[in-house]
Amino acid sequence: MLAGYSILAEDGLPSLKLDRLTERLGVTKGSFYWHFADMAGYRAALIENWGAQRGAEHRVFAEIAGGPPRQRLSMLISALVSPRHWRLERTMREWARSDKAVAAGVDAADRRVLRAVRQAFLDLGFSPEETELRAGTTFAAGVGFLHLAGSRPRPLTAAQREHFVEFMLRP
Repeated sequence: MLAGYSILAEDGLPSLKLDRLTERLGVTKGSFYWHFADMAGYRAALIENWGAQRGAEHRVFAEIAGGPPRQRLSMLISALVSPRHWRLERTMREWARSDKAVAAGVDAADRRVLRAVRQAFLDLGFSPEETELRAGTTFAAGVGFLHLAGSRPRPLTAAQREHFVEFMLRP
């Protein structure tokens, strides 16, 4: 799976071809077909695995759910603008524009993040209307940051992230 994600992150979906994948892995096409019926099956496995990876990140969100709301919000914002998987995240979002299965996975992951961000704002005492606006803006800023970061993204410093949290908490 990691080789496929690397190819996707480096050069996008059009570059995910059987020849390139087997060359990267140093295996034969026969070995590939032992594990997957075809490239469509491999792509489906990539989507499923990516969803599971995102699920692991969201379990972290569940673990922090009982913490102080401001701390939760700070951690959620950190996760949204983390450079950990920027290129892959952008690629998956681009792929989602043309593949319903990928779109469903991206949408499900997005809903989980938004739910956690919304809850933090509600727990901080914002009205439902304010919460929707602030949660949506926070999430959109995170996704926008992914797309504006370029090929060599510079992560936000802790001070910059905290400044953003303070900005989003202003009355």
